[in-house]
Amino acid sequence: MAKPERNVYRCQACGHKSPKWLGRCPECGEWNTLAEEKEAPKRASAAFSVPEPLSKVHSAAGGRVSTRMGELDRVLGGGVVMGSVVLVGGDPGIGKSTILLQAASRMPGPTLYVSAEESAEQIKARADRLRIDEGPIVVLPEISLEHILAETRSLNPSALIVDSIQTVYTDELSGAPGSVGQVRESAAKLMRFAKTTGVPVFIVGHVTKEGMIAGPRVLEHIVDTVLYFEGHRGQTFRILRAVKNRFGSTNEIGVFEMTDAGLAEVENPSELFLAERPVNVSGSVVAASMEGTRPLLVELQALVSASTYSVSRRSSLGIDFQRVGMILAVLEKVAGLHLAATDVFLNVVGGLKLEEPAVDLAVCAAVVSSLREKPVPPEMFTFGEIGLSGEVRAVNHAEARLKEASKIGLKRAVIPRGNRDKLKGKAYGLEILGVKDVHEAMETLFS
Repeated sequence: MAKPERNVYRCQACGHKSPKWLGRCPECGEWNTLAEEKEAPKRASAAFSVPEPLSKVHSAAGGRVSTRMGELDRVLGGGVVMGSVVLVGGDPGIGKSTILLQAASRMPGPTLYVSAEESAEQIKARADRLRIDEGPIVVLPEISLEHILAETRSLNPSALIVDSIQTVYTDELSGAPGSVGQVRESAAKLMRFAKTTGVPVFIVGHVTKEGMIAGPRVLEHIVDTVLYFEGHRGQTFRILRAVKNRFGSTNEIGVFEMTDAGLAEVENPSELFLAERPVNVSGSVVAASMEGTRPLLVELQALVSASTYSVSRRSSLGIDFQRVGMILAVLEKVAGLHLAATDVFLNVVGGLKLEEPAVDLAVCAAVVSSLREKPVPPEMFTFGEIGLSGEVRAVNHAEARLKEASKIGLKRAVIPRGNRDKLKGKAYGLEILGVKDVHEAMETLFS
């Protein structure tokens, strides 16, 4: 008699298997790491793949389909790849369901929108409020994954949207929806379905307080693309960023503005980020940053004040805290500024996160401007990397940054001398000032 199939529990930390669930792994001692999974049935040897030379492997078609949302296509790498699985994460209320509903209305052919949390009436009410074309959208309020896949095969849609993965369950596991095993197995089944049918799948994933996809972190390793919505619900614009993309770059971002009619694409985000910049105010500097292939002009603000505590406070929003500390140390030792007894606060206006070192020079300018109470001229912007000895190093994509600044009306640029020398006379209608170190940069900015 054949041995009945049974589920086992595997530790996500060390891989230890147990026939029953345990609160603590007996192998590695970690708590709450055992997840239920189905034991794979044994296959005949003929079912296994055989090795073959890569030169004889046929290239997959792997065509892309435009979502007809330029910003979303940009982040995806030029459109959604057929048979791919895209995970969309973000804080509650950030706009995950909104953007997918808008994309569903613009995809070629019918799109199946599986609502595992809301009723069909609620989806209809949102579509009416967003004033979108409801014709191509087919709604399925269902949480059983087996029924969802059966209906999808019957409909053969242009795309499948599952909102959300934490509320879907599979009958092959006994755990409740949202548990580690259920989320992982459901995502794996959706991945297998996408690869065998060629239907692209979008999955909505909830985010915890720590900013991670709720459930197992392994969910991000299963899917092809992971998109995160960034921004605050109190602000009108949102940033869509790819943190994983097997078919494109992870440096691209999409900028949207939340309106009464849903998420509107922002074609020129630099103008949006600088729209309310104060004029002739100390501590405010325009920095030229790059997000993938897109140049962005953003406002960087600094506040330097005398500290009333025994230990000075340092705070930064949108810039790596460790890098800010390094720049402040350079300003104190190399530039001779006295910052030990001051509190320093830095903020990137608009909630953006700037990760490249090209904004170092803008951080220096903002801190010195606030410390000396000397405004940076409003028509001036800057970029450049700061070394530990105070030198200003050249950065990539200097010409793209200069073109973007010229487009929005800025007049003067303080950039690394190495970048200026490579321009070969190209000025793009700007007065370009090259600097070699922090001393020269400060003299140029505040002369």
